[in-house]
Amino acid sequence: MTHDEILSLLYEETLVGNAPAVADGVNQGLADGLAPEKMLFDALIPSLEEVGARFERGDYFVPEMLIAARAMQGALDILRPLLAETGSKPLGRFLMGTVKGDVHDIGKNLCNIMLEGAGFEVIDLGVNVPPEKFVEQINEHAPDIVGFSAFLTTTMPMFKANINALQKAGIREKVAVMVGGAPVTQEYADAVGADAYSPDASSAVKKAKELLEQRRSAVAV
Repeated sequence: MTHDEILSLLYEETLVGNAPAVADGVNQGLADGLAPEKMLFDALIPSLEEVGARFERGDYFVPEMLIAARAMQGALDILRPLLAETGSKPLGRFLMGTVKGDVHDIGKNLCNIMLEGAGFEVIDLGVNVPPEKFVEQINEHAPDIVGFSAFLTTTMPMFKANINALQKAGIREKVAVMVGGAPVTQEYADAVGADAYSPDASSAVKKAKELLEQRRSAVAV
């Protein structure tokens, strides 16, 4: 196979979520001397962007998005150490966790894969994360953005508790805050003082990129 054929295969097979074919394609590309970043930026990321576009149009639903994201995850598992060796810089750093009292993680995990696929370095704190853990990890990792996920209406108030904890620790201005989850709305995000809200994993990537640009342009001024 030519390099173009391998890139085409990676794009098409990621789109349909054929994880074994994607992993084989990545390994074949590496064996043929195809650069890891070329596979990532010319095939895998564009494919995942198309998955997001199809989801937004209503052509794809969560299951299709999930299997495509898992195929992408398999490719990233192979490419990640090689990308690190080439000094490929991540787009930004994103710290993510499901809030205290909540153990739902499918949406969070899907966001993580989509964000990582888009070029972010993602640090996942898991589920049932208390405010003090977010504060500690923000201090340790200095992320650009922190994401709070909640699936239950009863755990949504933890968004405000987390933001209060960041303010108390004096680090609220150091990080952008994104919130999301099934019952969350833009109105609720505004009410608790979040910087952004996304209803799904596809829009989370767009919002995260927008937030990064806003923060970096503000620093540059």
